[in-house]
Amino acid sequence: MIRIPVFPPRRMAPRTVALASLLSALLPVGGGHARAEGIDLSHGGQIQVSSLGGFDWNQNDQTVTAYDHAQAIRGNVTVTADRLIAFYRKKATSGAPAPVPPAAPKSGSDNVMGGDDSGSNEIYRLQAIGHVHIFTDTDQAWGDKAVYDMDQATLLMTGSAMKVTTPNDVMTARDVMEYHSQTHISIGRGNATVTTNDGRRVNADVLVAYSKPSDTTTPNATNPAPPVGTDPSKTGDPLNNGSTKLEKVNAFGHVMVRTQTETVTGDRGVYVPDTGMARIVGRVKITRGANQLNGSAAIVNMHTGLATMTQDPGTRVQGLVVPNEANSKPAPTGPAQQGGAP
Repeated sequence: MIRIPVFPPRRMAPRTVALASLLSALLPVGGGHARAEGIDLSHGGQIQVSSLGGFDWNQNDQTVTAYDHAQAIRGNVTVTADRLIAFYRKKATSGAPAPVPPAAPKSGSDNVMGGDDSGSNEIYRLQAIGHVHIFTDTDQAWGDKAVYDMDQATLLMTGSAMKVTTPNDVMTARDVMEYHSQTHISIGRGNATVTTNDGRRVNADVLVAYSKPSDTTTPNATNPAPPVGTDPSKTGDPLNNGSTKLEKVNAFGHVMVRTQTETVTGDRGVYVPDTGMARIVGRVKITRGANQLNGSAAIVNMHTGLATMTQDPGTRVQGLVVPNEANSKPAPTGPAQQGGAP
């Protein structure tokens, strides 16, 4: 029998380190500069990692794991969790020989990799497990588990009580939440809800929210620069402090839109926050108290709370209208009525 040696993970003492130093100047894919626009870990230079429980470095699996109140920071994005796992790989260098495998880490050394192969590795995935909190100066996300794919610039969250907040809106979901950094698309699956900061709410099985990128226009007469010394994060405009603005929400399955007085349900819908208008189609019901209208499509003005049933050719709008019982009852008889009108 031939025994193949197995190298166990190496445990490193608790300390704050630069993950780039930990893995020989290790940098994630696409390490260029970028503006702060939502939660984006695919840019921003080195990843600074700290933990209370130390690190495991597994050369066989090519992972580095941080334990106990683990934290990773890259640019303006911070990730905290019970455990953080960084997956790394060799950088592909066209026409260059394969890099020499790194030497075993030296205990007590900050640069645990050593050697001359600095920059030969790159992180392609970051996984967070347990009490996950991801945040920037403006946006935040919570979940039980999260995986950030550096190649696709995509965040995938699962678990209970998932939520993503921006200065403009809040998205929640029961099953899965996705955030695509480069395209500014957020997806909630399973009883997903988007609530704007002025109380407007859209609920469906699946919600796909599209956001506008940060405002990068040059200051002019219609878009003046803030006064000298003004902190952009305190101007009240989320587009000036790196966040994004909700542009459109597509809803699929068991769609529900609530206004101050009415509830509108249907199979599919689209909501545009700037105009406050939502269009719901497919087995639409508009309910106000005991009254109900049924049809194939409806337009909802979220500003005024008015829902209007629209009719497609060849279809019929039906409804149930309950009389106002208070107005249908006979007028009470009092002394004045008994004696006649004065």
